[in-house]
Amino acid sequence: MYPTLPILRHAQVQKLAGEMDRSSEAYCLISSLCAFVLIQPGMGTSDDEAAIQSRQSTTMLLLEDILHVRKGCDYIDPPSTNAAVISFFLFGCYFSLDKHNMAWYFLREATTLVQIMGMHEETAYFTKDITEKFLKRNLFWLLFVTERAYALQRHRPLSLQATIELPMIEETDTAIAGFLYLIELFSPFDDTFIGLWNKSRNDCSSTWLAQMQERLFQALPHDLPTTDGQAADLRITQQWLRTMVWQLAITNGLLSSTSPDTSMTFTYPIVIARDLLLDTQRLTLESMEIHGIGLVISTTSKVHGSNTDHIVSKIEKIFDIACTLADVIQCVVPMDASTLELRPAEYLNQFLSLLASLRGGRNRFLPLLLAKVAETNPSMIMPIVPAPSHIKAEPVSSYVSPTTPLGIDPFTPSVITDSATNSPFDDPQVASGLPPIPEIQYSSFPR
Repeated sequence: MYPTLPILRHAQVQKLAGEMDRSSEAYCLISSLCAFVLIQPGMGTSDDEAAIQSRQSTTMLLLEDILHVRKGCDYIDPPSTNAAVISFFLFGCYFSLDKHNMAWYFLREATTLVQIMGMHEETAYFTKDITEKFLKRNLFWLLFVTERAYALQRHRPLSLQATIELPMIEETDTAIAGFLYLIELFSPFDDTFIGLWNKSRNDCSSTWLAQMQERLFQALPHDLPTTDGQAADLRITQQWLRTMVWQLAITNGLLSSTSPDTSMTFTYPIVIARDLLLDTQRLTLESMEIHGIGLVISTTSKVHGSNTDHIVSKIEKIFDIACTLADVIQCVVPMDASTLELRPAEYLNQFLSLLASLRGGRNRFLPLLLAKVAETNPSMIMPIVPAPSHIKAEPVSSYVSPTTPLGIDPFTPSVITDSATNSPFDDPQVASGLPPIPEIQYSSFPR
């Protein structure tokens, strides 16, 4: 967990665990950490419905006990770093339980405690204890990233700004490198962007958004000096954020089919989809299944105003991008078909295959994406062979799409065919500098 949440050290956790019977703060921190880990997808031995319900029930019991114990403590005056960490873990737990009033309350509490302690000012880090200084700085930046991710879906305001120095890699191991890249990805999302996103201001310009897109595109090097899990989190988050900026552009009427800047055209999500599929070819399925730091909610696509509330892991961000692509195929491809040289329908087909291959993707998000395609492009779905043989197809009874055409099993991968719509994408020509995506063999990825 440390590479994605670098706010606690192993020795620190061990020390606090030994103090649980005599320290309310230690008890609440260790208990909130346990609850946070317990509720994360894939943390149990089984992901069937009964196991998930059991973990959720246990998490709720832990949370009730933590809140009861916390009522007897004065953790506000004066606050401590541990108190802010506890609030962050409580946010993460309620977030995962889809209790968003509680989640927002505790995220705001964590950022408020940090500000009371002056951690938004560099003077708060004038201490000789290098480890304490490092973890405090990491906590500030973790909350900085988290509230921006949360604001993008829940339309919440920001409270923390980039007012202190970044953590120094040389102060600790290189696992922090991925964390620094994540900060870089979210740094452009300041009060100006969130104000526009929340419609509290209207001074948006195509030049400014194009500059944001360029910054996001350049934010990550080709070779990331990170763990596999961090690399997956960063690559997928990068493409997801590019999609969010594009959605702001279309909401403000700033896109044009004749714009010389590709990022300001209606078809830019096709480019994003291509880039993400290229990225996934360098990632393992396991790295895409691990929860990253992006604790946000799925926005899906806003082209048609659709909005599905789900906790976003990397898989859900992939789902968001695929939904936006489906909307673009419906709304934009017909009118721009004569000028397009990318293959959006092929990309959508590969997203279906990818979701079918990921744990948590086949049962939860594949049916939703198929329903999305059935709603927006019903003639493009045709049943094909089941998922790759190494993917265990588990029965699903919790979701039945009213928009899935009769005769189509919503839990069987489908292929999106260009010929089904007489679209021009059968032409193998690809734009210069934009290579086609080869067929992805997910069964070859190590598990």
